Amino acid sequence: GTSDPYVKFKLDGKTLYKSKVVYKNLNPEWNESFSVPVRNLDQKIYIKVYDRDLTTDDFMGSTNLSLSDLELDRTVEKVLPLNDPNSLEEDMGGIVLDLYLSINNQERKSPPNSQQNGSRLVDTLHKSQLWTGVVSITLVEGRGLQEGVGEFFIRFKLGDQKYKSKTLNKCPNPQWREKFDFNHFQERPAMLEIEIWGKEGRRFEECFGRCNVDLAMLPGDQTNVLELPLDAQGTVITLVALNPCSGVSISDLGACPLDDPKERKQILERYHIKNSLQNLKDIGFLHVKVLKAVDLIAADFVGKSDPFCVLELGNDRLQTHTIYKNLNPEWNKVFTFPIKDIHDVLKVTVFDEDGDKPPDFLGKVAIPLLSVRNGQSSCFILKNSDLGAPTKGVIFLEMEVFYNPVKAGIRTFTPQETRLIEDNPKFSKKILTRNVDRVRKITMAILNTIRYIKSCFQWESTQRSLISFLLFLVVVWYMELYMVPLYLLLLLAWNYFQRACGKGSSTQDLVSAALMKPSASHSIVNLSVRYPQAGAGISLSGTHRLELVPLCQESERRGLIEKIHMVQDIVITVQNSLEEIACLGERIKNTFNWTVPFLSSLACLVLLVAMVLLYFIPLRYIVLLWGINKFTKKLRNHYTIDNNEILDFLSRVPSDIQKVSV
Repeated sequence: GTSDPYVKFKLDGKTLYKSKVVYKNLNPEWNESFSVPVRNLDQKIYIKVYDRDLTTDDFMGSTNLSLSDLELDRTVEKVLPLNDPNSLEEDMGGIVLDLYLSINNQERKSPPNSQQNGSRLVDTLHKSQLWTGVVSITLVEGRGLQEGVGEFFIRFKLGDQKYKSKTLNKCPNPQWREKFDFNHFQERPAMLEIEIWGKEGRRFEECFGRCNVDLAMLPGDQTNVLELPLDAQGTVITLVALNPCSGVSISDLGACPLDDPKERKQILERYHIKNSLQNLKDIGFLHVKVLKAVDLIAADFVGKSDPFCVLELGNDRLQTHTIYKNLNPEWNKVFTFPIKDIHDVLKVTVFDEDGDKPPDFLGKVAIPLLSVRNGQSSCFILKNSDLGAPTKGVIFLEMEVFYNPVKAGIRTFTPQETRLIEDNPKFSKKILTRNVDRVRKITMAILNTIRYIKSCFQWESTQRSLISFLLFLVVVWYMELYMVPLYLLLLLAWNYFQRACGKGSSTQDLVSAALMKPSASHSIVNLSVRYPQAGAGISLSGTHRLELVPLCQESERRGLIEKIHMVQDIVITVQNSLEEIACLGERIKNTFNWTVPFLSSLACLVLLVAMVLLYFIPLRYIVLLWGINKFTKKLRNHYTIDNNEILDFLSRVPSDIQKVSV
């Protein structure tokens, strides 16, 4: 029942000023002032009010002001009603302005004033994006919640940041054990909203409990255990920690932070190898110069665009100002991010500002942090939204990455940061066909290996079988447990030298699967496209037309729709399961192929340590220590979250489809 309004002032199609956002208020007070030079009093200033949202800001009404109605050297208060021709609301509210019109005695010097006002607007935009802290939230469990049929999940909201937990079956004491982070902005509300939602069937959702947490009342730099009673029934157990955050900035190219030798020296010292055990969460620092773009798509009817850039690193997001009516914009801005995971990918997306409508997509690039070449200005071809094919235009970036390899290596064996915005999985014939082919290739590789071993037993090649027989005798006779990681190390070393000598062929990858076309062998997959996509309308043919029918037939139709939804869910589950199997196989392969040298080197180090431990320490002692740790983990920390270090490591290795996208 509330909004997060802000105001834009426009003259001649250009934004003069953008106010701050007033959160959760239908009667906002801005108390802001600005001045702008005008050359013609016959002009009108257009005023538009928006509701701030995470994805697309909602239009709340507009009005205009004729400059000829103002009196010279006199402050006039204007109450202007807002209107929206596309809205059914009769009363859209109003906006109150104090206006003062005066003669500019230095008319010839007005352009600098205009530039100063534009600079002030840009500074306001930049400051509103910078966060000063990180709110780490762990959703542990629920107690005494409502029982019943169906499922439930919890939604968290802080300002325009939202997170949805995984869905669990309804029970009194569900265990979520999820961890995620919100950015904390100094000038935004610090009220964390928590809602628990029930879900029955595919579509129906109902909120049956909520509570709020005022983060301003919590002590900082410590983990607070909160037992939060819901306004309906039950309690939610969460851990909340508010920690300061540094390293986030937006500046002009002339005021680059790293241009100062002292600043650069401090950063290099901060991430030096000797400081590896200090503040393990401070992994690194990213420095990005967004220079310019060339030959962008013309999104407007007049053959121009109003481009701006959005930079995303994990859940962190910053953006440039808009340059109007230009296909070759030059932003010349410098952005800095703290690095939470060295395996993150920097995504730079170019949009066209489209007034009251959502911005138009112009192009996108994705750059893994480990592939950045420090200090080199690089030109990147813009791609489409799924990064599968190039589009029109290029963008020029210059980046530098500073990180501590020890901290980055330790972070690799912990769970990845949870994405705050996740698209609901939808059925796609192309994706399902691609996943079937990826799993088929992995299966064929395993079957070919088995056939090769069988051929040795069958003596199809006397030389090969004789060598295999002798190798079998030697290995089995001298086999020790520590040799298992040793053999894996030898395989990694062999692939490294193959790659170094240029004998490794990229054609062995499954990269072609990303762009492959369905073949005749996929006829079974093609049949599944008859079911409607998730979120799409249901079209029935023949005798099942959508029309007014008696109640008995309506119940039959509902049963049919539920069956269609059930089949949809099954197909999506199969699609996602094939995706997981294919990704797991490809990531193991890419680890041994040295696709990401940092990860393969880390795997070598772990295997070397495992080999040494198995050589000097009996296996029973290692298993005993592992079991004691597993059994006592929850006793030592009741709120701990279990994780699998091997799967966490493999989640950082790119699959073949991800290799195509970057």
